[in-house]
Amino acid sequence: MFRTLTSLPSPSSPRSPHRSSALCPNTVRAGIGIAVLLAAVFCPGIARAADYRLVQMIVVPGLALASYDISFVDPDTQLYYFADRSNARVDIFDAKKNLWLGSVGGFKGFTGNNDTSGPDGVVAEGDRVYAGDGDSTLKVIDVESRTIINTVSTGGTKRVDEMALDSQGRRLLVVNNADDPPFMTLISTKPGNAILFGHITVPGATGGLEQPVWNPSTKRFYISVPELNGNAAHSGVAVLDPKTGLVEKVYDVGSCGPAGIALGPNQHLLLGCAQQPSVVINAKTGAIVATIPQVGGSDEVWFNPGDNRYYLAARNNPGGPVLGVVDAATNLWIQNVATAPNSHSVAANPRTNDVFVPLTASPTSPCPAGCIGVFQDFSAHDAD
Repeated sequence: MFRTLTSLPSPSSPRSPHRSSALCPNTVRAGIGIAVLLAAVFCPGIARAADYRLVQMIVVPGLALASYDISFVDPDTQLYYFADRSNARVDIFDAKKNLWLGSVGGFKGFTGNNDTSGPDGVVAEGDRVYAGDGDSTLKVIDVESRTIINTVSTGGTKRVDEMALDSQGRRLLVVNNADDPPFMTLISTKPGNAILFGHITVPGATGGLEQPVWNPSTKRFYISVPELNGNAAHSGVAVLDPKTGLVEKVYDVGSCGPAGIALGPNQHLLLGCAQQPSVVINAKTGAIVATIPQVGGSDEVWFNPGDNRYYLAARNNPGGPVLGVVDAATNLWIQNVATAPNSHSVAANPRTNDVFVPLTASPTSPCPAGCIGVFQDFSAHDAD
């Protein structure tokens, strides 16, 4: 087991990378704490002040973290899973103690092309982890033995990427984002992992398919569609009925170009758009209910019910990669916190409200060989 605790610059330091330097247009730059408080009160589109800091860097043994993909926290088991392509494995962490526990190998690793590399998407429930690989297969992992117990081919030629679980229906939707055309597969999570519906396509999807999410209220899957009909000015969110295996409709979300998608309160879906602004839509109507201009360029996004906040792994945010924080109750931006080049994965533990962001290996990264960054809101500590 590995853990590294690191002393980091104070957020009041002018060299600190942990707070966005632009609170809102024309904000007078007083002391950081005063400016954040004033921004929360006077700046439109900004929620109450917060003080997120990088508090811990978890060492990941093996090769430097140059290539990786999705991460996932199982709140019931308190385990954090990480698709570590650099080391061709799924890493397993204790999400309560923030410790590396071990890993499960047997994946393609980084082949030089993300479309054929793996692992990619990863989700977990209890004693099972589901991870996509670069050869169009889903790997089913038994957590206790840390072994792959089943491999399911989706019939494509490229990677099985992102995925979403319907726990009640005991089914899993996985996405082959890089095949042409891109397609989805609905797979049972019962023993044997039978394919329920295969090669499900989205009409008009010309730029791949990205992160899906399950909505237990509507009993539908929602899938990010980065481009519609070859027109970058139009992108969408597809709505899939798992009983029929058919796409019922596609909401047009304009030029958002979503990758990540997360279901929050009030039937709201946060979309991780390719550029600013990020967008929130109504899951039942597709109407845009909020835009968040302070953060964009996101890949994975996450809703944490523990603090009722969205987290965005905004690797292409203007000004540099950040962890974006948004109040899910009001859809207002809270803070951007600097991360590392290409840091595009995020997950949060609803019991501790720790936020996990893999920090890519880079000379400019807080951990040059790469690590798992743990972020906490110190304003919540101060209120205790």
